[in-house]
Amino acid sequence: MANQTVAEQLVDMLVQAGVERIYGVVGDSLNPVTDAVRRSPKIEWVQVRHEEAAAFAAGAEAQITGKLTACAGSCGPGNLHLINGLYDAHRSSAPVVAIAAHIPSEDIGTSYFQETHPDRLFQECSHYAEMIQTPDQMPQTAQIAIQTAIGRGGVSVLVLPGDVAGMDLPRRRTEMALATGGPTVRPGEVEVERLAAMVDEAERVTLFCGRGVADAHDEVMAFAEKALAPVGHALRGKEWIQYDNPFDVGMSGLLGYGAAYEAMHECDLLILLGTDFPYRPFLPDNVRIAQVDIRPEALGRRSRLDHGVCGDVRETLRAVTPRVRRKTDRRFLDRMLRKHADVLENVVSAYTTDVEHHKPIHPEYVAAVLDDEAADDAIFTVDTGMCNVWAARYLSPNGRRRMIGSYTHGSMANAMPQAIGAQLPSMARQVIAMAGDGGFSMLMGDFLTLVHYGLPVKVLVFNNSSLSMVDLEMLVAGLPPHATTYPDTDYAAIARASGAHGVRIEDPRDVRSGLRDVLDHDGPALLDVVTDPNALSIPPRITGQQLTGFALATSKMVLQGGVGRMIQIARSNLRSIPRP
Repeated sequence: MANQTVAEQLVDMLVQAGVERIYGVVGDSLNPVTDAVRRSPKIEWVQVRHEEAAAFAAGAEAQITGKLTACAGSCGPGNLHLINGLYDAHRSSAPVVAIAAHIPSEDIGTSYFQETHPDRLFQECSHYAEMIQTPDQMPQTAQIAIQTAIGRGGVSVLVLPGDVAGMDLPRRRTEMALATGGPTVRPGEVEVERLAAMVDEAERVTLFCGRGVADAHDEVMAFAEKALAPVGHALRGKEWIQYDNPFDVGMSGLLGYGAAYEAMHECDLLILLGTDFPYRPFLPDNVRIAQVDIRPEALGRRSRLDHGVCGDVRETLRAVTPRVRRKTDRRFLDRMLRKHADVLENVVSAYTTDVEHHKPIHPEYVAAVLDDEAADDAIFTVDTGMCNVWAARYLSPNGRRRMIGSYTHGSMANAMPQAIGAQLPSMARQVIAMAGDGGFSMLMGDFLTLVHYGLPVKVLVFNNSSLSMVDLEMLVAGLPPHATTYPDTDYAAIARASGAHGVRIEDPRDVRSGLRDVLDHDGPALLDVVTDPNALSIPPRITGQQLTGFALATSKMVLQGGVGRMIQIARSNLRSIPRP
């Protein structure tokens, strides 16, 4: 039996760990790896145009499937291009193994052509980054990388010189047991009892939820019902907790809406569930705070903390809820539900009146129609910037839809490459990239990847010829916008020239028919919608004090736009309030 090479063994181990594809751009130092992929019937090489897109795609696939994924870059500039997408994957807790090919091992440290030091460069955006210097290091190094990415949730980087990748192993690998699932962490009895006691001692409890409540919707609802607690969420918690939620009071943060901010500040116990919400000015400093997170390093990282519980949200609430006394005083909950509905009622009219005739097109209207027309199990990938606003306000979660973006890393240009990784595992599922024209044009070359593989991704470009979120940031800082505009570009024409279906819309009366045309197309398609660049400009009543930034709660009105179906949800929740 012929010996395996290092590259062949690595590919076999990735397959054993459940990896189905490697995203990347080929290059000489990667040749042993790409050839091993070519000869394996169980894994595919996905040829992107830019390695940054490869890392974004791998991270998105991991978030959608919950499985380990992989990406690769050749030596020097090739693997260096991975770094932005890997930062995003790592900060999104997406299990990804990145193969960073390296220059010939004998030339490392000589300032050789294309030399970098990837084992150093990737330290900050990974849990594990090590170089395989000899064949004897396999398979232990690869096993550690795989299990670290899966177990800790994030990126592992294997640095592999091209000559080492092609070397024969001294012995053929025997099968190794690989842990391919993440842990379930239940907190200790002392922590559980203390949290239950804090809930019983409090008169007004509020829950604030992040991505860590994934798969814990029923447990959160049962706890909120027993504690009569309003439930707010961060943007990353929206898809997991907002649907079927009679306790919903909206979202807090820079893009927030509704009464979440008030509920967090007017309670006497705030419980943070699975959230690493970064914006300290939106968190209270005069109420008791408990936090539940599976990552101990996140406890108390953003706010003063009275009690920290290390555990996953579902197991923690399963342990705590039976120990909590059922509350009977609904006054705080009902007041927050009414306030939530009132706030949404006050802002909805300006964005629902005569919008079908407004030119340039209201982007809010486009997002609302998209929410109507998209499939019930659609996957939305969302560009950073104003697309985050439209997604937060208008996309309606239902427990089947998914919504991913660069919510923690905040990178531009993430939506389209993430759509590649979201589409490949499930070609029959509808995947929609909500892209700004700035973000789309930054990595536009990988639109060709959609065409190359016939991916039925639908790209919706909000084309306002500007970096409108940056415009807003400059205005809020009291600065005149500068260098934020682009020449008008027909992206639909570019899509058609690339071999995809492209539609351009400038009249709001064509929005719904245009969306249906693109969504129904059998293959890659792009809808280029010319939208109003002045959407969400600062109202004249904003004061000079508020213009100091987003830190003050009142400055949320800067972003207080339409709210889509959120008002319908709020109205329906009011029906649960007992009549006096």
